[in-house]
Amino acid sequence: METSRDLVVVKLGGTTIAQDEQLLGEIGNALDSYSFVVVHGGGRTLTQWLERTGVDSEFVNGLRATSDAALDVAIAVLGGLVNGELVASLRAAGVDAVGLTGIDGGLLRAERRRELGRVGRVTSVRVEVLDALVNAGFVPVVAPLALDELGEPCNVNADEAASALAAALGARLVLLTDTDGVLDAAGQRIPEIDRAHAADLVDRGVIASGMLPKVTGAIDALDNGAASAVIADGRAPRALERALTDEAFGTRVGKSR
Repeated sequence: METSRDLVVVKLGGTTIAQDEQLLGEIGNALDSYSFVVVHGGGRTLTQWLERTGVDSEFVNGLRATSDAALDVAIAVLGGLVNGELVASLRAAGVDAVGLTGIDGGLLRAERRRELGRVGRVTSVRVEVLDALVNAGFVPVVAPLALDELGEPCNVNADEAASALAAALGARLVLLTDTDGVLDAAGQRIPEIDRAHAADLVDRGVIASGMLPKVTGAIDALDNGAASAVIADGRAPRALERALTDEAFGTRVGKSR
């Protein structure tokens, strides 16, 4: 990566996509100091369209099981509708955004999780695809889809996709969500967490559902080359700025000991 600015992979959650002009404007305002790769989810919109089309869907340990029919809808919604709306909103905020999926250019390769159907775990990242865009001054906006071992499309959890990209790029990772960060059993924010602490909270059922792939993905990212990782509330004022600069905001992820 040739750019001299810090590279940040930021994952936008379902409540922070397109509708949040303040957050998208923050990305534009921070471009003098940082380069960005944006990864988006879109689970809420995907669920709505699965219901509209009569396609069943369920979650297993925070991950959406994806049938062949559900994958067709996911490609259309995540790679088309959500990605296009987000790129348009970013461009309106002054960000030179370019939309793509993990399928484009073979950006993301994944190993199929057979128990979840057409869902993959990212195994490799073709970083030169993002290098070319970032070094040309663009902000890539990545939909969480990948190619599996057979070269067929699969769905990927967006938090895991962002974590894999941050690790491969040696970037700072910011996972924005709709809570204050990782919460303890009393609902209080945990300022810092590592693998051992996270494993204990998972065993006790404190970390579960959608927070599970965020925490495990962020820890894996840090262990595999990411410069830093934080899970923070994307609804808060100056959320992105604070995630990058304020140690008291969100949950900082520490390397495994």
